[in-house]
Amino acid sequence: MSVVEKQHSAEAMALEARFGAQNYHPLPVVLSKGEGVFVWDLEGNKYYDFLSAYSAVNQGHCHPKIVGALKEQAEKLTLTSRAFYNDQLGRYEQYLCNYFGYDKVLPMNTGAEAVETAIKLARKWGYEKKGIPAGKAKIIVCQNNFHGRTITIISASNDPVATENFGPFTPGIISIRYNDIAALEEAIDENVAAFLVEPIQGEAGVYVPDDTYLEEAQAICKKNNVLLIADEVQTGIARTGRLLASCGNCSCPEGLCSGTPQVKPDVLILGKAISGGVFPVSAVLAREDIMEVIRPGNHGSTFGGNPLACAVAMAALEVVREEGLARRAEALGNRFRQRMKEIIAETHWVRLVRGKGLLNAIVIDDTEDSSTAWEICMALKENGLLAKPTHGNIIRFAPPLVMTEAQLEECISIIRKTLLEFQKEA
Repeated sequence: MSVVEKQHSAEAMALEARFGAQNYHPLPVVLSKGEGVFVWDLEGNKYYDFLSAYSAVNQGHCHPKIVGALKEQAEKLTLTSRAFYNDQLGRYEQYLCNYFGYDKVLPMNTGAEAVETAIKLARKWGYEKKGIPAGKAKIIVCQNNFHGRTITIISASNDPVATENFGPFTPGIISIRYNDIAALEEAIDENVAAFLVEPIQGEAGVYVPDDTYLEEAQAICKKNNVLLIADEVQTGIARTGRLLASCGNCSCPEGLCSGTPQVKPDVLILGKAISGGVFPVSAVLAREDIMEVIRPGNHGSTFGGNPLACAVAMAALEVVREEGLARRAEALGNRFRQRMKEIIAETHWVRLVRGKGLLNAIVIDDTEDSSTAWEICMALKENGLLAKPTHGNIIRFAPPLVMTEAQLEECISIIRKTLLEFQKEA
């Protein structure tokens, strides 16, 4: 047996505490195996995964088709860098552009890299196409956003945990209220290059804007020659019941992306589930007239567009189509919210449930600086379900989209039991 297999959870957590930077505060569970909607800890305890690595594992843990693509490509060629062509990148770029309805794609590795890429792209477009004076370009963002943790991205954050003692920050970023069209109109001037927005604010607590918000924002952006950039790292790839939360001309089956909003962003940011959680992959897609401002040497990375990533991502996106994961997320999400509303009527601990598809959250009847949501998640863990607070009073529920209706009902029963037990003991 390997050292890891002999290890106990307490030992694994102690090793992280001793040798790792303490930049996360995880639930005290050490996972060593995953399959579909389930994960197991070192002691063999089985749990439902209700976080999906923040929506990176939409296709379920260790999906055989995606893992198979990884193994097959890993035995042939893993990395060339972009110093040379490789036989997978062009196929992948064509596949991705056709899949989501864009002209060009710039491949990267992580969500934060993709957001940085989109910001650089928007600024360069602003100078070269819109005519913004050098050094004056502005990017509008929304309060309570989560786009990543690089210096430029936290410059757009109003979360003190993300920003304290990390300054000075990147200039040229304007923050406005989310879901406030008047605030967007007021913030736009001739030097604004782009509006960067999440179609649903996941980290903020699955905050779903008004149905017309994105469409109205797009109209304002078009009127003012401002790029609309949608960060769909967490909301994309079928999570919200459509291939994209913004929808807009993706190559989905007829009628699958009906409803609102109906927006095609000028720039689309993808990551996480684009590779099914098997390999770091992200991408920025845009029209040709936008992407053409990027020229050799302007941007890139050694691993961006590597053949292993390309093969994995194509397999992961094929799974989404073949297994109808967007349609399943929509149906199961409707069922989840309906059942949670019934449970809310039984307990005074939960104020509301909100979300779209299988991206949902419950708001606990307590303050944001409380530990109630954490304590409930600890109790859920003991009952066989893993979730994580996103604030002191919000719990996000985002299981893999391969979940069956029977499994969802079992999970709902676990949540109900836990909340009623917690209420009794409080």
